[in-house]
Amino acid sequence: MRPIRDIISAPGAKGAIEAAAPTQQVDIPRLNLDKIEVEKKAALSSSDEAEHVENVTNWVEKPKARRLDRGLDWVVRASGSQPVFFFILAGILTWALLGIPYGETDDWAVLISDIQAIISYIFDSFLMRQLLNAYESSIRVSANLLSRNESNKRMLRTALGSGRFTKPSGDWEQRATIYRDFAADLPRENLVGRMTTRVSLVFGHIGTLCFYWAGIFVWIGFGQYSGWSDTWQLYINSATSALMVLIFAFLAYVRERHNVYITACLQHIFKVDSAVELKLRNMTGDDIPNPTIVVPAPKMNRIQRAIFYYADLVGTLTGIVILLIVLIVWICIGPAMGFSSNWWLLIGTYAGLVGLHDGFVLRNVQAKFNNYEDNAVDNVNLSDKAIFEDLSLPDPANAHVQDKSLTYRISKRMGAICSHEYTVIAGVVLIIGLIVGASAQRWSLTGQLLCNVPPSLIESFFMMILITGHNIAESKRRVEYHNVYLRRMKLLAYVEALDGAAKTA
Repeated sequence: MRPIRDIISAPGAKGAIEAAAPTQQVDIPRLNLDKIEVEKKAALSSSDEAEHVENVTNWVEKPKARRLDRGLDWVVRASGSQPVFFFILAGILTWALLGIPYGETDDWAVLISDIQAIISYIFDSFLMRQLLNAYESSIRVSANLLSRNESNKRMLRTALGSGRFTKPSGDWEQRATIYRDFAADLPRENLVGRMTTRVSLVFGHIGTLCFYWAGIFVWIGFGQYSGWSDTWQLYINSATSALMVLIFAFLAYVRERHNVYITACLQHIFKVDSAVELKLRNMTGDDIPNPTIVVPAPKMNRIQRAIFYYADLVGTLTGIVILLIVLIVWICIGPAMGFSSNWWLLIGTYAGLVGLHDGFVLRNVQAKFNNYEDNAVDNVNLSDKAIFEDLSLPDPANAHVQDKSLTYRISKRMGAICSHEYTVIAGVVLIIGLIVGASAQRWSLTGQLLCNVPPSLIESFFMMILITGHNIAESKRRVEYHNVYLRRMKLLAYVEALDGAAKTA
């Protein structure tokens, strides 16, 4: 019984993550070897008997063991690609143009509602998997950096304690030759990337959120004039449906673009980081493998565990399989319902209610993962600073300037409220209430609109909040990785100067 219980309870458990940086292999140990021994080793390394060593110097993602997982990740990456984003954008524009001749009919408004609900439902799963993958990758990055820091710290102490190396003085940083081999800074985004970042800032700005709700209140103001009719409800449902499809597609695109850019930055960081290790191993003859660093599992209450359990199910795209089953059932009952507007709206109602819950969960998971990643990066920063304190070197990192503007503070506070576990529970209560209300209306067109319009309004808002959370986390992560790179560039310059001083002594 225990193995079965473990399998059932496995989803949602964010366990410990462990990783070790690839150990750099060298051929000639130098420390504690006399001149003759060094010459023998050098001769051996230059002979045909010497084994060529291929070191892993870049950042390598841990491959997924199952082919299904690798396939799902490919689909998720494709969903955030530029062609898919522009295809969806073209679809929205086509719908808007066709709405000129057909927009007066209820079926037209119901159709866009169904399409939106299904697309949003699918993108919920894609975005959740993006978050899950990015979280695990970020924690592994921090573990790898900590792993190499442990080795570098040990080798620096060995080198300085050996008496063969003395701390460099003068303009050693300017005299170092490393700048010929490594870029002085991390890569810049291209024009498309910079434009996407600006658009993302507009979407996630507090002013945009206020403008959105102002439009909603204007629509409510026309309710009495329109007799609170189904058509009046369909108007706002159509508008928010188109907006939500756009936001979902854009969010997937901007997150994928961010992941690609961060990966490019990590390649620069890990190449310099491995160069520091390789230099120190050549200097000291140290061949002890880099240690495995274990990042402990985050602590969480039962409510958060349940939320992560659901997120894992969504992230495995299980929900899409369920949607396909529901679609088959929906098509089968079409003849019995005469393929009426009520029947057309039924699938949108199901996908909309599930999508509403996914919106609450997405914001919660995003905030929690950002906090866990921040803690992991903070540990890297502390480890970096410890090395610089050992060497009596000033920290070259640029301080992250906290935005103290009113809009930023409001955005942070709003994000904290929307991501709370109790907010997710409130969302479940809301969905139950909507289902009860629709049941009281016997799932008529009006009853189904009750389950479509409020979820559409709220989910659109949550997606904009999701962009706000992404913008805040992304800007902070870029500053942190920039600082990591600056520290390793300076450390490599120091190690090279240390080695150079020994050679000329």
